[in-house]
Amino acid sequence: MSLGLPSHLTQRTVSRSFGRALNAVAYTCLFAALVSTVAFQFFRPTTVLWPAIAAIAPMLVLLYLSARTRDTLYSIAYLLVGAACTYWFAVTYYSQDPPILESDVFTLALPKIALIMVGGSAPHILPRLAWCTAGYLAAELAVGAAFVVTGQRWEFEVTTFLAYAVTSLIFIVGSLSRRSSRRTQPMLHRAARDEQLGAMRHRLEVKAASLLHDTVLSHLAAIAGSVDDTLDPLLRTQVERDLGILIGEEWLTEPEPETDPGMRQRWEQSPLFLAIAESRALGLEVACTGDFEAMSRLDAQVSVSLALAAKQCLYNVLRHSGLTRAEVAVFNSESEVSVMVIDAGRGFSEAETAPDRLGIRQSVRQRIEEVGGVVQIWSTPGRGTSIMIRVPALSSSSPSSSPSSSEGSSEVDVS
Repeated sequence: MSLGLPSHLTQRTVSRSFGRALNAVAYTCLFAALVSTVAFQFFRPTTVLWPAIAAIAPMLVLLYLSARTRDTLYSIAYLLVGAACTYWFAVTYYSQDPPILESDVFTLALPKIALIMVGGSAPHILPRLAWCTAGYLAAELAVGAAFVVTGQRWEFEVTTFLAYAVTSLIFIVGSLSRRSSRRTQPMLHRAARDEQLGAMRHRLEVKAASLLHDTVLSHLAAIAGSVDDTLDPLLRTQVERDLGILIGEEWLTEPEPETDPGMRQRWEQSPLFLAIAESRALGLEVACTGDFEAMSRLDAQVSVSLALAAKQCLYNVLRHSGLTRAEVAVFNSESEVSVMVIDAGRGFSEAETAPDRLGIRQSVRQRIEEVGGVVQIWSTPGRGTSIMIRVPALSSSSPSSSPSSSEGSSEVDVS
């Protein structure tokens, strides 16, 4: 499930996927209970089921708040209020004469299953299982209390238990598969590296064969055609030069991609390049990739703010990540320019940073927001950090949007 994602983003992404799936199941169950109750009221006008309809409404509201905020307090409120609503829902049905749920137990299971789905608010398997179990127990206790109040005979309800068991099994299997993927990802990276090495070896073999064909065979033909077993001095010089090339390693070097000198000059004069240079001077190894022509599309104030924010991010990498290497990637789009600072260090939780650490809050977020930009942070303790800084760009009539400049600046590595 997590293959293909950066390792420091995997846990959060999978956790959100679980949460959204469980919320969807809870919504479905509550709406099904609501529709079922309305149908019973319509086909049996003598019954009074409006209290059961009213009991579903608070659960829907709290489920929406819990799913939107991912706040533990809303999850607790959903659990407690949901148990009370489930009790009222069951009491309403069993108070009818004759009790409706004696012939349709599945309707009673719907709000109970919705309570079990509260487990999606937790980020790890053990808290998920704890929330799921708490939801199941709260639902069973609420319905048990309804049995006592209405004088009905309690019976074990299989549907809700199966929903609880299947949900718990999904949590366990998901956790095991994620651990397996963590072990598999290094193997995939190693396989990708081996594939790249194989392709490089193939290119070198083809290059060596071509070079040998162009030199050795021509030299042998020249020697065979020489007169009196003597070589022309000019031919001898050519042979010695070619032998020097073959014995040496110059031919192994791949030619560097051609870059637009004007683009390189503009990039090296940009505030972002100067900020990266200052970080390198402090001992941080920074790899730069992307479309550096995008820097010419920024207003002077925006360019300076972007550079200062990126500089703070790089300084944080050097000071807090435990590594001396980071990557800066520049992206260009029609309406904005994005810069991403990536490291594979310790990571952090922004909500848990000390109040005296103002780097991210003021030097990055506040500075970028003042020029109309947006900052997004993905970080997991122990798995690295990725910070995306997006700022508005000038209109598409800037030089970078012309065909000639865009062709020369696309994905060029100028480090």
